[in-house]
Amino acid sequence: MSKSITRPNNLEAFWMPFTANRQFKQTPRMMVSAKDMHYTTDDGRQVLDGTAGLWCCNAGHARPKIIEAVQQQVAELDYAPAFQLGHPKVFELASELVEIAPSSMNHVFFTNSGSESVETALKMAIAYHRVRGDGARTRLIGRERGYHGVNFGGISVGGIVSNRKMFGTLLGGVDHIRHTHDITRNAFTKGLPEHGAEFADDLERLIALHDASTIAAVIVEPMAGSTGVLMPPKGYLQRLRDICDQYGILLIFDEVITGFGRMGGAFSADVFGVVPDIMTTAKGLTSGVIPMGAVFVRDDIHDAFMTGPEHLIEFFHGYTYSGNPVACAAALGTLATYREEGLLTRAAELAGYWEDALHSLRDLPHVIDIRNYGLIGAIELEPIAGEPTKRAFTAFLNAFENDLLIRTTGDIIALSPPLIISKEEIDFLFDTLGRVLKKLD
Repeated sequence: MSKSITRPNNLEAFWMPFTANRQFKQTPRMMVSAKDMHYTTDDGRQVLDGTAGLWCCNAGHARPKIIEAVQQQVAELDYAPAFQLGHPKVFELASELVEIAPSSMNHVFFTNSGSESVETALKMAIAYHRVRGDGARTRLIGRERGYHGVNFGGISVGGIVSNRKMFGTLLGGVDHIRHTHDITRNAFTKGLPEHGAEFADDLERLIALHDASTIAAVIVEPMAGSTGVLMPPKGYLQRLRDICDQYGILLIFDEVITGFGRMGGAFSADVFGVVPDIMTTAKGLTSGVIPMGAVFVRDDIHDAFMTGPEHLIEFFHGYTYSGNPVACAAALGTLATYREEGLLTRAAELAGYWEDALHSLRDLPHVIDIRNYGLIGAIELEPIAGEPTKRAFTAFLNAFENDLLIRTTGDIIALSPPLIISKEEIDFLFDTLGRVLKKLD
């Protein structure tokens, strides 16, 4: 393909998200097609996808069952109203999802993104306490360095400074526990860090400050992805679970990144053996093909709403595209692909090989930490004095020129390839990244 055909004549109209727009438009990086593990650029290069798109293309690209499901559905039923009406695919999908969900999470509410899943979960948590006659519980607790999407609720409970600083006071009644990153004690950990379970006790501080009777929910990512791949210390999530149980606080897991095979099982709740009360998902639900999210809830939370006259709406919330037929078809095709190819557990099978390859880079220049679990990893680089993020962004640009797509957040390189990656492709990924890191200033 020639650039004249595949590159637009004018790049100015599109204001790109989370992008250095001026830099990009001077030297555009254009993807024009994708298949399995690779993107094709507008100059004909094959670029290995080291990030599953944006943490979402877990089944890889252009997978036959997903394509077929979407094509058939858009021709049969492209849209059905989401309020007071249904269609078969949405009920079929919900039933399949609860089959792989953690025990007792037997109800699903559909959204269109991770951000919407988080907003839904936060509203559910507050409303749940209200319908039970405990309406004073309205406070929400997030975590420093947490990422929960970009809507006002999500950035309020989130803890990434750059995502918050331009948008005013955000939601009231929100506080944050400390993050789990402790590079002094846990640098170059393989798997879950040994140190830091006690960081969960910071929730006790906020309970003492605000009183448990005012707190509706705590929301955390089991593994904090967008802030730089921060693993939960051993025992940390269970400690959070125990504190929430003690004080009647709901625990929400944001599994938008960790769900659907990334950590070595269907959900990290199963992998880590800690079941939340509410669980948010998106991304891997459709392998990134059609925007879709899903919020899982425990039976007792769902049932608390199912009271009063049967003709009345129980939960005044939803979206025009909740359970969109084409999105449901994409999700069903994705689940079939995961099931038939064993992809929900493939990360566990490749974890050792991935870990060894990743940690082989520990002695390269400017590398100050490496961490991993399942098929996810991070390389933390020493920042350039006075120029934070520049070193990692340079690595991103150089990797792309060498046919490898990585993701950076601050001065951290994040890696999360499609679950179909082979050992040979893992070798290519880390050989290429190693050459890139050796050349960094």
